[in-house]
Amino acid sequence: MRSEIEIKLAVHDPAAIRRRLAELHFRRVTRRSFERNTLYDFADQRLRKADSLLRLRSEGQRSLLTFKGPRAGDDRFKDRPEIETDLKNGPEAERILEALGLRAVFRYEKHRTLYRRRGDPQHAEVAYDETPIGIYLELEGPKHWIDEVARALGFGRTGYVTASYGRLYLEWCQARDKQPSDMVFPEHETRSTTHE
Repeated sequence: MRSEIEIKLAVHDPAAIRRRLAELHFRRVTRRSFERNTLYDFADQRLRKADSLLRLRSEGQRSLLTFKGPRAGDDRFKDRPEIETDLKNGPEAERILEALGLRAVFRYEKHRTLYRRRGDPQHAEVAYDETPIGIYLELEGPKHWIDEVARALGFGRTGYVTASYGRLYLEWCQARDKQPSDMVFPEHETRSTTHE
């Protein structure tokens, strides 16, 4: 099982961050794309209680099913085992998950653009995520690479965010005395009751 190591960084000046990525020789490797993510769990929330998750991601015609296991001990980074597979038919995958007793517990959306730099380690990348609660960079790769890139972008370790988008959304709602639902753009708003 591959280990996913990542952090998020809150972006307050998008133009400056994009400029700095270019200065650091990061190149856009995907166009800005819309993602719809749905987390699934059993009625007894056994995945959440085990610090694991099952996510179905849809991006255009592509669907991706991901399992993430419990986090490792290093609090500075989000480090957890991950299994991913591409799916040909997302809607049918939803039906299979539901037939197995899983239910959708949280939806979140974002527009994502991926950046990579020649010569960096394999799987090292920067994701520029535009979400309903703000813009974040997600740095994924070896820990030393994450530290180096974050520092070059002007962030210290105190700026590292290891919370999930579900947790960030709950904190965002609490700070605004807003009832949580799903973290979706206004035109897609629906109600949900459980969050990662």
